[in-house]
Amino acid sequence: MPATSSKSIAILGAGVTGLTAAFRLVQAGHRVRVFEATGRVGGAVRSELTDGWLIEGGPNSLLTGEPVLAKLIGELGLASECLEANPAAKNRYIVRGGAALATPSGPGSFFRTPLFSFGAKLRLMMEPLCRPRVRTSDLSLEEFVRSHVGQELVDFGLNPFVGGVYAGNPLKLSARHSFPQLWELERRHGSLIRGAMAAAKARKARGEPRGGMISFRRGLQALPDALAARLPAGALTLNARLEALVPAARWSVVWHDGTSTQTEPFDAIVAALPAPALAQLRFGTHGERPLASLDAIDHPPVASLFLGYRREQIAHPLDGFGVLAPAIERRSVLGILFSSSLFPGRAPDGHVALTVMAGGARQPEIARLPADQLLALVERDLRELLGVSGAPKFQRHTFWPRAIPQYNLGYESHLAAMTACEGAHPGLFLGGQARDGIALPACLAAGEKLAARAGT
Repeated sequence: MPATSSKSIAILGAGVTGLTAAFRLVQAGHRVRVFEATGRVGGAVRSELTDGWLIEGGPNSLLTGEPVLAKLIGELGLASECLEANPAAKNRYIVRGGAALATPSGPGSFFRTPLFSFGAKLRLMMEPLCRPRVRTSDLSLEEFVRSHVGQELVDFGLNPFVGGVYAGNPLKLSARHSFPQLWELERRHGSLIRGAMAAAKARKARGEPRGGMISFRRGLQALPDALAARLPAGALTLNARLEALVPAARWSVVWHDGTSTQTEPFDAIVAALPAPALAQLRFGTHGERPLASLDAIDHPPVASLFLGYRREQIAHPLDGFGVLAPAIERRSVLGILFSSSLFPGRAPDGHVALTVMAGGARQPEIARLPADQLLALVERDLRELLGVSGAPKFQRHTFWPRAIPQYNLGYESHLAAMTACEGAHPGLFLGGQARDGIALPACLAAGEKLAARAGT
């Protein structure tokens, strides 16, 4: 991304989106300054190593498959730190009838699985016969998927998956905005299965690798740390409380450094902030908030419990990614990740680690419980689903009061507000989790896109 002329660019937010944008803009010869309200980089990415336990407080893995991600990892010198998910941990479990059942991994296991009834299997086999349909308006993700595969596969397939990804409610999520790839597959192919097969064939023809799951030896925090380390000295300002953005011939960023108010001019502003922070941004000398409506975006609370046990305390083989609980099963957990099965170095020898996720749109009140009450509540699920006995030998509680933005029905109004704000304020560029997708790869791609836009 060669720079036609060097600019000074303020980047708001030191999550992976803001740091990726900063890294690319510095490469292109621009001067950047990253403003972060907290005392650390990484945003939702938070890794901690304590007494042989490696805890992920936010995302637990990173999906690969995009060439831009492999390129970035190579440029940051992280290739040698990369860990691929353990191939032996291939199973995914879903709760049905009070038991954790392995999801099918191929046609043979699909026909044998007790997870779905014969009728549900037949409905899925008929899905490739779906013809293209005309959608004149958005609809809920649940309605959208039900129209293709029926209610049972929604209850025991879509619902737990959405609980694990969004911590959300598929009856409220927008089909068009929460999973735009599915919307596009239906538009082009009618059938989601035929569309997925066509997309896989096209990727293979382009020589793109199949997607996998990775992390790093020191956890996902290694990625934002590496991005921050590649910035010039003085380019990162932590504990900066933004007070105003003043547009004029050039932008002025007004912030408080904990001691006094500072002002600095910039040619452009890249705002890579979560929606609540975007909603609070004040523009001009009168403090207008053109993005105030974004505060209405739902961010249900989510809690995670990282729990360490001796191996003999758990009867389950833990031979997979983890187990997800559908809402219809009325469990206290959204899901349980088998953290030490996925990647090495997550637990001391002779021990295993689980990460329990709870709350979300389904049961927000559970997420708000103190750690001891939350553990007492989820212990029944751990005992019945995994055969856990006794108290954990290690635990760490992480609470996100406003966790994942919900791309619910009507989300286009929020996207329109961001587009209108950019249009009214030349030199302002908005992107990240609230606009470009919630997954970590989407946030990285958003940073690349922001850098390309702001740097030209």
